[in-house]
Amino acid sequence: MFKRMLGAFGVGGPSVDTVLTNPNAYPGGVVAGQVNLTGGSHDAEIEHVALGLVTRMEVEGGDGEGTTTGEYHRVTVSGPLRLAEGQHLSVPFQLELPWETPITTVYGQPLRGMVMGVRTEVAVARAVDKGDLDTLHVNPLPVQQRILDAFAQLGFGFRGADLEYGQIAGVPQTLPFYQEIEYFAAPQYTHAISEVELTFVTTANTVEVILEFDKGGGMFSSGHDSFGRYTVDHAAADSLDWTQQVDAWIRQAVDHRQNRAGYGAPGYGHGGHHDEHHGGHAGGMGGVAMGVAGGLAVGYVAGGILDEVFEDDEEEAEV
Repeated sequence: MFKRMLGAFGVGGPSVDTVLTNPNAYPGGVVAGQVNLTGGSHDAEIEHVALGLVTRMEVEGGDGEGTTTGEYHRVTVSGPLRLAEGQHLSVPFQLELPWETPITTVYGQPLRGMVMGVRTEVAVARAVDKGDLDTLHVNPLPVQQRILDAFAQLGFGFRGADLEYGQIAGVPQTLPFYQEIEYFAAPQYTHAISEVELTFVTTANTVEVILEFDKGGGMFSSGHDSFGRYTVDHAAADSLDWTQQVDAWIRQAVDHRQNRAGYGAPGYGHGGHHDEHHGGHAGGMGGVAMGVAGGLAVGYVAGGILDEVFEDDEEEAEV
């Protein structure tokens, strides 16, 4: 009875260690691994084992903008089971990522401002639940990588990235947030624009590319940004000169500087169409401009340590 009483407070309970087969993943891909459970000093009834994708996002409220950590995707990988004292048990899993999962790693380096983790929840009957947290690195899909490469080759300086809680007007979304990848304008465009924010909203077949151009009161009047929206097929990744294509998108914005609606592009892929885009796409937070790595790719600098962002979760884990 004394052991059961201590167990209700988590003393002598089971421990959890989740192991990812490969922490590198892609939007729409599958993350495999196993949840390793070790029984404590008494038998335990496990109600369920669940996995959740957690990240940090920016939320606007009445007092301005703040940061919160939240779970945006959750799956149950095991129902009720009994874990005997000292027993070792492994629960294999395959976690399918949503197509809109944001990018956290580019060119093999963490994307400044982005953090992502797989959080394990082991619900223990009549006791404190147990957990574990594992870093997940989400890499760009081929067409996303080509567009990022194009921005680097055109000389844009990476500023930072974040997730904004909310929806982009006119763009179907399944997740409660969208990612903004921010750039300082390349020298050849600074007469017309100062910053560009890039957003991908991805499905199984296409990627919506949303660009937000800002001049801060010059080309576009103060308080008004200009938006462009383009739809591309995944299959178009290797069929276009993406540096030329991205340059065309931006130059269209410059050439139509008096027009604050969306800007289109020549037809390609899934149609290469454009739609008017207003509101719901707020500017992100600042970062540090980086140079061109190897003459081709922007050198993205690692942001905050994931351990600090999810400190409370990790303190609950017992390994």
